[in-house]
Amino acid sequence: MEDILFLSRLQFAITTVYHFFFVPLTIGLGLFIAIWETVAYRSGNSDDERILRFWGRLFLLNFAAGVVSGIVLEFQFGMNWAEYSRFVGDVFGVPLAIETLLSFFITSTFLGLWMFGRNTLPREIHLMCIWIVVAAACMSALWILITNSFMQNPVGFVFNNGRAEMVDFLVLLLNPYFLHQFPHVIAASVCTAAFFVLGISAWKIKQNSNDSNLFERSFKFALFMGFIGVLAVALSGHFQGQSVAKLQPMKLAAMKNLKETADPASLYILPGIEIPALLSVMVHHKSSGEVKGMEELQRAFESRYGSGNYVPPVWISYLSFRVMVGSSLVMLSFVFYGIFWFVILKKKMHQKILLLITAGISLPYLANTAGWLIAETGRQPWIVYGYMPTSKAVSVGVSSTNVLFSLIAFSVIYMILAVIVFLLMRREVLRGCGDKKITGKNPAITIVD
Repeated sequence: MEDILFLSRLQFAITTVYHFFFVPLTIGLGLFIAIWETVAYRSGNSDDERILRFWGRLFLLNFAAGVVSGIVLEFQFGMNWAEYSRFVGDVFGVPLAIETLLSFFITSTFLGLWMFGRNTLPREIHLMCIWIVVAAACMSALWILITNSFMQNPVGFVFNNGRAEMVDFLVLLLNPYFLHQFPHVIAASVCTAAFFVLGISAWKIKQNSNDSNLFERSFKFALFMGFIGVLAVALSGHFQGQSVAKLQPMKLAAMKNLKETADPASLYILPGIEIPALLSVMVHHKSSGEVKGMEELQRAFESRYGSGNYVPPVWISYLSFRVMVGSSLVMLSFVFYGIFWFVILKKKMHQKILLLITAGISLPYLANTAGWLIAETGRQPWIVYGYMPTSKAVSVGVSSTNVLFSLIAFSVIYMILAVIVFLLMRREVLRGCGDKKITGKNPAITIVD
């Protein structure tokens, strides 16, 4: 059973992290495109349309990969986590059904209209389609995060025959964990798209391509988008951290590697480096305030739930938190420098800085992955916090051989898919914004690529 548990957790971790490479970019880049199409609609400028078409092609590739990788997650609930599905099915059924039947189909339908109706739909309708895509993508994330928040902070349910049954849908929607998690994810999506656009634009500017002047425009817009995104991530992350301190104090203690309860509590940046009272300030907004440590919390859990190890993998939470914060600080440095040097002083960016910004595409992905590792591993040993241990959630009729086979198969397929998506995106980046030739009766929307 231990082998099945480990392999099932590893498979879900791999597929979830892989899927989450695409989700934030779908939301954030969709917003970028919607704003840019609004600009193109108002200006009637063919250059705006050329930029729009370029980023639109990358958006479609990313969306397709996200859909393929997301389907696997749904099947794993039944394949590897049957006991978990039986326990929470009556709660999860409604939000997941809404996400699939409403949000996902709306996104796909209007994305198809936006993609194929460019030269046939009225411009106002075409513009409306992409804004509906963005709204539906955010709604899709909303329903998924509502279900995840139940795992983090179960509310709005009762036990009946050993299962959780939903009794108050509104309470589920207003879960305090969700109310802090959702804006943090949306802000991270904006940040991801901003650095995706920044990195590719920087590379095209560095190459001094024929359309580098167009990429200077998207670069400038992405700087402000990244600035807003990073600040929103920091602010929403602060409030989410305070929520975690109340709802999951063990997770907070693991993130900070706080072994003993302290008042005031110092924040340990790295081993041997600490800032006195900063953790108390972050949690209580004042220099004095108790923050419980792992040892006291372990005793409290043992008193409530019985003997066992209730401390999550500390090293994962500890390192992930520092990767997440460190990546965010580097991103903030990039946008500050870019806005000051490129926008305010109106000077050309140095070649080495452009290369660093291109590499900076990876920063939001590192931060997003680290954030999810904190959220999920910091909850352990619970799959539904305080109610169902992860060890009790795996399917009883599945062998370790079955799980290992599917783990290897999914990993290979995902690697192949990643290579295909990378090569297709690389082709589009090398292709650039296309020819300047304009044909058709509406020059604002009929660029020849």
